[in-house]
Formats: sequence, structure tokens, C-alpha cells
Amino acid sequence: MYQLIYKYMKTNYIIAILLLFTVNSCARFNCTEFEDQLGIEENLIKFSYNMAEDLIETAFPPLIPRHPDKPILTTTFVNNNNLQETSDFGRTLQQHLSSRLVQIGYTVEEVKLRSNLLIQPKRGEFMLSRHLYNLKGNHKAQAVMVGTFSFTGRTMYISARLVNPINQIIISSHDYRLCMDDNVLKMFGLKRVKIKTLKDNNKDCTEKGDSKWIEEPARPLF
Repeated sequence: MYQLIYKYMKTNYIIAILLLFTVNSCARFNCTEFEDQLGIEENLIKFSYNMAEDLIETAFPPLIPRHPDKPILTTTFVNNNNLQETSDFGRTLQQHLSSRLVQIGYTVEEVKLRSNLLIQPKRGEFMLSRHLYNLKGNHKAQAVMVGTFSFTGRTMYISARLVNPINQIIISSHDYRLCMDDNVLKMFGLKRVKIKTLKDNNKDCTEKGDSKWIEEPARPLF
């Protein structure tokens, strides 16, 4: 009798905990063994908007809103392992960030990366090449938003910065972690497959057709 009561209470307790996390943040279940049942699609718009707000709020010296002569230049986020590589993800992130900056009152100009306009590493910072150096003289930008990403498994790490284009001093910097769901993976031409499937099939699933496969290790829930 007591065992049945204990089992019943334990089950209800687990359900309550799961519901609590579901209500507060279903995205927490992404990249865990509960993803298929409780996970949700990553909201890249909300993710990008929060990033833009974080950078603006912590910028020092503060940036000037509603100043057409002092725009913020936004650039395409690039792969940290190959700074000349752009992607649908990097371009989408740039567009969402630009939208949010405009919404909160900043003049924005987008810089599209080309073969002659790349991000170069310099003193541990990420700044556009001298093509942008010439550009900033004409546009008098008060800041340049740059960013890089890298990923291992399905976990992506993103670094976003606001840089002073005159002296290349970082005036704001934030780092983020993002679980790459199916939609994000598609932006890189990737698909996910569970490690169990790889072992059971006993075959190489690194590529299939035009898409690459990425292993899906379980991540601890807490």
C-alpha cells in the first residue's frame, strides 16, 4: 500500500517538475533526450532581439539613438573557424539584429560581406578589413556590430560585439549558447541523427545525398 502511494506521489512529482520547466522554458529540453516530446523550435527572432538589446544596454560609452548621422553598421556573422565563410544563419542573424536596432531607435546600415570585404582577426578582436576603414570615414558610424559562431555537435557558441570603428576598441560584448534544432541545422545543410541509429545501422552516416549528418549526443537536462 505504502509502495503504491510512494510510487503515485513520485510520478506526480516528476510530472509537476516537467510541467514547471515546460511552462517556463520549453527550449530547455532542446538537445536533451526529452526534445522530441517537450522541446520547441528555437525562436531566432526573439534570440536575435535579446542579443541586440544586450549589446546596446551594456555599450560603453553609450550609443546615441535617433541620430541619422551616426549609424550602426551591422555585418554578417561568420564562422569562427573560417572568417571568410558566410551562411544563411549568419545573414539571418544580421537581418534580425538590424530590425531590432531600428525598432528601438537606431539608424542602421547593413554591410554585406563579399570576397573583398571580409572579417579579419586583429589583436583578438574582430573587425572588418581596411575596406570598412575607408567606409567608416564616409558614413561616420558610431559602432560596428560584428559576430562569430562555432559549433560542436548540436551546440552553437555565438560571440557578438560592438566595436568602435575608429580605434577598434570593443565597447560591448556578449556570448551565447544555442541548441541547433532542425531549422537551424538546415541553414548549414545539416541533419541530425541519433548516435544510437549510427551504431545500430553500423554504417557511415556522415553524408547522405546533398546533406551532411550530425551526431546527436544527449545533453544533461540540469
